[in-house]
Amino acid sequence: MIYRILGNTGLNVSILGFGAGEIGDLAIEETNVDKILNLALDNGINLIDTARGYNASEDRIGKFISYRRNEFILSTKVGYGIEGLEDWSYECIIAGVDEALRLLRTDYIDLVHLHSCPLEILQRGEAIEALHKTIKSGKVKYAAYSGENNELKFAVESDLFHSIQTSFNICDQRNIENIFPATIQKQIGVIAKRPIANAPWRFGEQPRGCYAEEYWLRWKKMNVDIGMDWYEAALRFTAFTEGIVSCIVGTTDIKHLKRNIEIINKGKLPEDTYITLRNAFIQNDDGWTGQV
Repeated sequence: MIYRILGNTGLNVSILGFGAGEIGDLAIEETNVDKILNLALDNGINLIDTARGYNASEDRIGKFISYRRNEFILSTKVGYGIEGLEDWSYECIIAGVDEALRLLRTDYIDLVHLHSCPLEILQRGEAIEALHKTIKSGKVKYAAYSGENNELKFAVESDLFHSIQTSFNICDQRNIENIFPATIQKQIGVIAKRPIANAPWRFGEQPRGCYAEEYWLRWKKMNVDIGMDWYEAALRFTAFTEGIVSCIVGTTDIKHLKRNIEIINKGKLPEDTYITLRNAFIQNDDGWTGQV
């Protein structure tokens, strides 16, 4: 496994992180969740990313790998879903962190993101202030933001976040110009979500009811022949773009997890393939903003 330092946090994270959204689905057997989480750690994946909104995910992480807490960097997201409290209020942020600590069965969380927090809430400052209070109390190590576009720009420019999480992939490349120069200069860590663009090549026509709808349209318009497997090309493109520290991929399939590791270990794409994918996006970009 390849590791990189996450901005100025000092956290040494695996280039391939584990996205824990899928394991929150109650239709997934807990024995399978147990195996996939422990296998990820066994293979050197040390960034586990979850969220308040991922159903049973936080609880399952606590149940199955909290006994290995010193082996991984834990990332979650808060801001909503606390009964009796207004979303994004100061009290909701504090309570969200406390609830995450309880579910995850830990006494600290490495990264806590404000999860797609609206711009006006960020500008008001209350939610950010609450998040920083949890750092002062020792419950959280580093403040982070997960989101896109104007909200993401504000978060980076505010100098109040140590790390960001954003959509970045072959069909979502705007951040190369808009965000990454600043994060590199400021030493803000960047975690890429949707690193394979939700695999739009799986569909013969535009899908409905999944996160690949917009990316399918973009991928079709880009219309390039790269002469290699699209999944591999997409993952290597994201993981080895300058500015990216780690990319999170979710799965409940052991073969899928092992394949991701094998792909990452191949390293950078051939330069001509990378340039082809960059040019295809630039030449066809029709106001393609980051996908939340």
